[in-house]
Amino acid sequence: MNDGKATPGPAPRIALISATPTAVAPAVAGLAEEFPAAEPWNLLDDRLLADAPAEGPLPPVLVDRMRRLIGYALTGGAHGVLLTCSLYGPVTDTFETPVPLLAPDTAAFERALSSGFGRVLVVASFEAAMRDSVTRFSAAADTAGSPTRAVGVVAPDAFGAARRNDTPALVEALRKVCLPYAAEADAVLLAQYSLAPAAAPLATALGLPVVSGPQAAAAALRSALTGRRA
Repeated sequence: MNDGKATPGPAPRIALISATPTAVAPAVAGLAEEFPAAEPWNLLDDRLLADAPAEGPLPPVLVDRMRRLIGYALTGGAHGVLLTCSLYGPVTDTFETPVPLLAPDTAAFERALSSGFGRVLVVASFEAAMRDSVTRFSAAADTAGSPTRAVGVVAPDAFGAARRNDTPALVEALRKVCLPYAAEADAVLLAQYSLAPAAAPLATALGLPVVSGPQAAAAALRSALTGRRA
């Protein structure tokens, strides 16, 4: 019997493909905050990060491994796919999909570049992630014709704090390395999803806006799938 009320459709299923367990909870939290109607579907290959080279591009075998995970998500009915490891973001450029497919920080880059910041601190917990993110952020700025410039910093103590889910220690590790640059920076960009739990307290500690990948990506997926920006 139809009582005249619209029947709600199924929740959009968003596949979150992670290369480390520490990225899973921040990605799910980002969806809960910005796209609560979505249903998170976690796909984890916890050797993807460990197997990645410390220098240079991803080898073809790892690109193919990520492509197969994306294919699995599509075959499983995902309405959107989000990669949560920045090192694997370039794989999205090699894949045509019928649903939104986002690199981890594309939306975060767009948010930072559209906010009029002159200088952005890009912070990561290890060197390779920092260099990769600074390179891609700078390329995005050049493509957009933006004068925004990135300064990379590494917070090695943040890696262990994130693995322990120790948010106070994570915030302190990030604050410590950002503070010497804070007076000349307009914002901070967290280069890894594992750092996202520190976003709000770090913004308070530094007195600067902090852009976090999970929230920006979830908002972009919501907009792509529903047309709703806020």
